[in-house]
Amino acid sequence: MKPARLSFTDVLRVGAAGLRARPLRVFLSALGIAIGIAAMLSVVGISTSSRAELDRTLDRLGTNLLTVGPGQNFFGEDSHLPDEAIEMIDRIEPVESVSATGNVDAQVYRTDQIPATQSGGIAVRATRIDLPDTVGATVASGAWLNEATARYPAVVLGATAADRLGVALAGPSVQVWLGGRWFTVVGVLQPVPLAEELDAAALVGWPVAASELGFDGYATTVYTRTAEASVEAVQGVLAATANPENPNEVKVSRPSDALAAKQATDEALNGLLLGLGAVALLVGGVGVANTMVISVLERRAEIGLRRSLGATRGQIRTQFLAESLLLSALGGLAGVLLGVAVTTAYATTQSWPTEVPVWALTGALAATLVIGAIAGLYPAVRASHLPPTEALSTP
Repeated sequence: MKPARLSFTDVLRVGAAGLRARPLRVFLSALGIAIGIAAMLSVVGISTSSRAELDRTLDRLGTNLLTVGPGQNFFGEDSHLPDEAIEMIDRIEPVESVSATGNVDAQVYRTDQIPATQSGGIAVRATRIDLPDTVGATVASGAWLNEATARYPAVVLGATAADRLGVALAGPSVQVWLGGRWFTVVGVLQPVPLAEELDAAALVGWPVAASELGFDGYATTVYTRTAEASVEAVQGVLAATANPENPNEVKVSRPSDALAAKQATDEALNGLLLGLGAVALLVGGVGVANTMVISVLERRAEIGLRRSLGATRGQIRTQFLAESLLLSALGGLAGVLLGVAVTTAYATTQSWPTEVPVWALTGALAATLVIGAIAGLYPAVRASHLPPTEALSTP
């Protein structure tokens, strides 16, 4: 009599029963798969969430900011931009706004009692009052410089500079020792992603820097915001416009390119982490294979009994392969949930949007099934080829 064929539901039921018989070994094997999948998904998810935050920041700030600064002349000496550089750049038709800062040879301290060598690496910069609109800076405390305060000893601190000086809030009673005299802290900035050099700077008005701090009046960084569609065209003419006589002595850069380079570096590191996740996944696959091989050795009597009752080799092979696939699927599902949870938790702590690509989720589950099939194939074939008499004689 021809033995009855097992339905798909019967195969799953028999496979699940086999897994329930060895809970600890099944748990450890599934855990290996889960860790590998969670590691891979976490890397992809955190990377994607970080990229989404970067895109959101650039969309908010704009990627149309260009900076112009002095380079070096033919003899390797530092050059400077002409006095008319800002006005000439402003005449370029697609340019929407221009502002500038200039380096000031001065140091800033919390009090006049701090040794001169402990400057904290804070740069002092003369600044035009239209700087925030151009670079996208916002004030966290106090106010920005205006026509009046730019002429008097008033200073706005970058976020990092304020932290190093121990200044939490701006106010009329808050002063710092700058250039040998007291300056009132009228404002503290939020971090400026597209002009990070401003974070560690003390910003004073252009007029007071010239009259009180010996500022030479030369701009060292000119910030140029232009129409989005004309960024490349404006970037190509900025050097010749800022210094027509010596355009080779002008450096032009795009801050958003630095952010893109940083993102590329993060992606390279993500490749390494993905490799580690793949290794963890491979270890999980070895665990599944080990579990299934031991299962065949432990259940030889059961296999022999099934064969003697009419089960075909294909049915035995299908049973053990189903157990392997179920084991991998359980580990894969747990890994997906764990990976999504880790990504969500980390993105939330960083105030990022949480994004896990659909291809990563489907790819992770597909990978677990492939691993389960490969890991369970040899034990399934081995079980199906056991002679019934030899299997039944096993104690």
